Amino acid sequence: MATSHARRDAALAITVIGAVLAPVSPAFAADPPRVDLRADVNRDGQVDVTGATDTAGEDSWSARRGAVFLPNIDDDTKRCAITGPGGKPLPDARLAACNDATDTKVNGSGDAADLARVRSVPMAKLPNTATGTLKVVAGGKNTRVFVKRSTGWTWVTAKTRLTAAELRSGVEFGVESTDVIRDSAVWDGRAVIRLTVTSGGKSTSDEVTLRVAPLLTHHHLQNAQQLLVTKVPGKDPYARRQQAFVKGLAAEVKSAGINKPLLTFDKYGDIWAQDFVEPGYVSMAGPGGRRQAMRVMLRSAQADREAGRELFEKLRGNGVGVVQASGVRDSEEWTLNSMGNLETIPPYTHGGRSFPAGRIIMGERKDNGSKPARVMRTLLKSQGFQDPLLLDTSWLHVGHVDEFVQFLPADTPRGWKIGIADPEAGLGLLRDAQKAGHGRTRMFSVPGSKDMPAPKETIDQALASKWLVADNTMAAKRIKANLEVLKRETGVTDAEVVRVPALFTRGTEEGERGDRMPRLSRMGAGEVPDAVREYGQQKELARHGDRGAAPESVMTSAYVPGAVNGILLGRNRYLAPRQWGPVIGGKDIFTAAVNAAYTGAGMKVSYLDDWYTYHLGQGEVHCGTNTLRDASAAWWKP
Repeated sequence: MATSHARRDAALAITVIGAVLAPVSPAFAADPPRVDLRADVNRDGQVDVTGATDTAGEDSWSARRGAVFLPNIDDDTKRCAITGPGGKPLPDARLAACNDATDTKVNGSGDAADLARVRSVPMAKLPNTATGTLKVVAGGKNTRVFVKRSTGWTWVTAKTRLTAAELRSGVEFGVESTDVIRDSAVWDGRAVIRLTVTSGGKSTSDEVTLRVAPLLTHHHLQNAQQLLVTKVPGKDPYARRQQAFVKGLAAEVKSAGINKPLLTFDKYGDIWAQDFVEPGYVSMAGPGGRRQAMRVMLRSAQADREAGRELFEKLRGNGVGVVQASGVRDSEEWTLNSMGNLETIPPYTHGGRSFPAGRIIMGERKDNGSKPARVMRTLLKSQGFQDPLLLDTSWLHVGHVDEFVQFLPADTPRGWKIGIADPEAGLGLLRDAQKAGHGRTRMFSVPGSKDMPAPKETIDQALASKWLVADNTMAAKRIKANLEVLKRETGVTDAEVVRVPALFTRGTEEGERGDRMPRLSRMGAGEVPDAVREYGQQKELARHGDRGAAPESVMTSAYVPGAVNGILLGRNRYLAPRQWGPVIGGKDIFTAAVNAAYTGAGMKVSYLDDWYTYHLGQGEVHCGTNTLRDASAAWWKP
């Protein structure tokens, strides 16, 4: 037991004074009674005050042992305002400033469930003259404590007094954090709570250490539970196409056995639902061994991206919090801070490093040094569990990792494989078709309409174009280099790589792409909402901060819809963007090849048309959606 520790005091202090509510007991004799403060050190969902399961290691913390408490940043009773006087929008800072931890009340049973329990072992022989003091001696700025009484939970202040009878019975405290870890150099998430009992001039004390639960991102071994998508209103051609996409998505989700209806973003018209938010979670052990989990919607660091406001306005509530980490500097590229540039490797151990909750990957532009915002990278690294690994996306216009890599569940000892875009296989499909005499076949089978004519180039024209072969030779080289990084870091072998045919193209100048890839941003003003069109322009520019220099490498986007840029709906269910490749002998040769790649990995593939809705804007099905996944697994268990 820790006794009379000399550590720095935090702002929170509680005076515990025994009241005369029981027969007078003798004051401390030679030795005062031992104070014993306990927390859920072994993470089984209860605080053991009769045995010794929660005593060893109570003053320390590790990934596998030590008490955990939650950042109580949801809004269980929906008390947080989303508009100001007269219905005026609140500033982003005001939206983010309200949650369950910003008041000094426990807002119902749901809020109480988010409190980590700390208990004092009953002190049966405590004299009536004894007094006690509880202090958060480390982490007090970010930690709040409540005491449970017959009248409910009460915020503990310096004026809070506990009776000797309560101390004899044992006191139950509830602990919450007011925030996630933002920067471990400022606060590492730890809170040290000390209880001291004094009588007759002698004192004894005990401490317990807790750490706030890490904010974690989801990986593909966690089952999909609900899909998110933006729904664009209106009756213009673009809106109707996008509404058809949403309807098709709903059907695919239901077919995959996901029963919850789509959660739609309706307010801001930002169709890139993957990009303005990354769903995450925090959790601790709860009663009965279940997890007490809270979804945390991590807003992209793009402060000027209005769509992120709907996370507060619509999603925040019981069991759902929002974290805002805005602050893209002028030298930090806007597009790299979209959350399509954040994916998660499933759990692995390799080279002496273990990632039981998976590991984040993000794209950077090594060719010019541009990286995702420092404030976001610092936040993610500070959680201590998913240390972000940066891959080179210099060769991509949009620069997102989801454009070329994914992770698929697999019945292997590792439990997963890497899905990777394969431009060499894509070129091979065209060359084989050409050799077989099908060079005059149209490159794309997508139907056109009055407002959007169908592409007309043939396989021969595509292979003879100025850049296609060179761009895909370059892309294959860049992808191979990234795959080597992933193999080195994770231990994945070539046998655990699923190669999916793909083609990329630069297509940034008129004549390089011709009529094959009209931009989302080039659509008429009446065909796509302004917010969508403007964001399409931002994605297209992939600007380089305030340096203003031309990119040092060719930058490309998907030529054929990127099959790896789809959605894992179930362990063996995959939704890919419809390929619309050349049709030879009644079959789309790209669809057949994609089917072969995924079925060989044990996946059942279905397709959703995103050509005019997302593909022409340099995105795919994955870019236009997001996924809430199961958070019930214990992140502290390997």
